[in-house]
Amino acid sequence: MAKIAYQGEPGAFSDEACRTYAPDFAPMPCPTFDAVFRAVAEGRAARAMVPVENAIAGRVDDVYRLLPDAGMAILDEHFLPIHMQLMALPDADEDALTTVRSHPMALSQCRGVIARRGLIAEVAPDTAGAAHALSSRPEPNVAVIAPRAAAEAYGLRIVERDVQDIERNVTRFLTLAPEAQAVWPDLLSGPVLTSLVFRVRNIPAALYKALGGCATNAVNMIKLESYQEDSSFLATRFQAEIEGHPDDPPVRRALDELGYFSSEVKLLGVFPADPYRAKLTRS
Repeated sequence: MAKIAYQGEPGAFSDEACRTYAPDFAPMPCPTFDAVFRAVAEGRAARAMVPVENAIAGRVDDVYRLLPDAGMAILDEHFLPIHMQLMALPDADEDALTTVRSHPMALSQCRGVIARRGLIAEVAPDTAGAAHALSSRPEPNVAVIAPRAAAEAYGLRIVERDVQDIERNVTRFLTLAPEAQAVWPDLLSGPVLTSLVFRVRNIPAALYKALGGCATNAVNMIKLESYQEDSSFLATRFQAEIEGHPDDPPVRRALDELGYFSSEVKLLGVFPADPYRAKLTRS
């Protein structure tokens, strides 16, 4: 089977996303997001599955930092429900737990249980990795926040279930492939998103004018984020997502206007909107 790279160890949420949304690919664990992107660039993996936003913790900065220059395109998006479990060694006294370890994104999604139990949070490279490490090097006073699959994989006991701060906790994942393999969905295939990065020209009100095409052409922009690109704090790159297909006339006109006021515009992907978005709209 072709491989799909993800950051983390077996049992991580990214591993679950790969198995759920890319069942025709063999999950390939990588220690960092840089390693994930390198695996695809070097041909050791055909795809990548990366988290980009969480409903509680916000965006995954490392992915957005790497994506614009990685030579990869977004193929699709997926929203994975996230259920965090507080786990420890099988014979640990849960009243004696003093420390909890997990990935920073996971810790930030579970502030309530950490505060309620008076635990000291320590950062680990990833959720399943923290579970694996505790199983390999037992520490009776240490707990881990990780997926249920990690408890099963590494022989840990779940002390408290579903400890995320909100019930409807979801993480948005993107499937990536080399740019040469990207195929845009058909214009009439259904709801489509267009993701892009751009730099505006150094003129007054350039950002306002660049985005004006979306307003005048009734194109809905659902995401806009900015990133400083160097230590001078003068170069800013923007990442945006809009509803619609570049071949749709209103979107094409909006992108033309964006390009006129920008020094660079690069499409990161044109891909189907996950049906989960429709559920969010209805709720």
